[in-house]
Amino acid sequence: MTLWIRRGVVTLVLLAGASVSALDQQGGGRGGGRGGVEEEDVILPNGKSQKDEILKAEFQQNLKDAAELADLAEQLKIELEKNDRYILSMATLKKTDDIEKLARRIRSRLRHN
Repeated sequence: MTLWIRRGVVTLVLLAGASVSALDQQGGGRGGGRGGVEEEDVILPNGKSQKDEILKAEFQQNLKDAAELADLAEQLKIELEKNDRYILSMATLKKTDDIEKLARRIRSRLRHN
């Protein structure tokens, strides 16, 4: 089970990087998949593209969430190994809910791009 969780976390991190890389190759996502309608790119006062800054912030948040996801998965693994009975505590079930929420949040951000 641990290997499955780690593979899932690694896959999420790789997907986050791939989505940012793909958008960079498409020119920041301008006009890609919108029926040829090119959107005006807003330039911030510091001279940087607003879209690029948003993508950068989302990428950093994905990395942070993926690290938290890996930590929670490791804590869950330790709790499951510690438990010699087949009954789970409420804290363990809460951890699984937190893992699921984090994974959904990362997936949502990746699909948004």
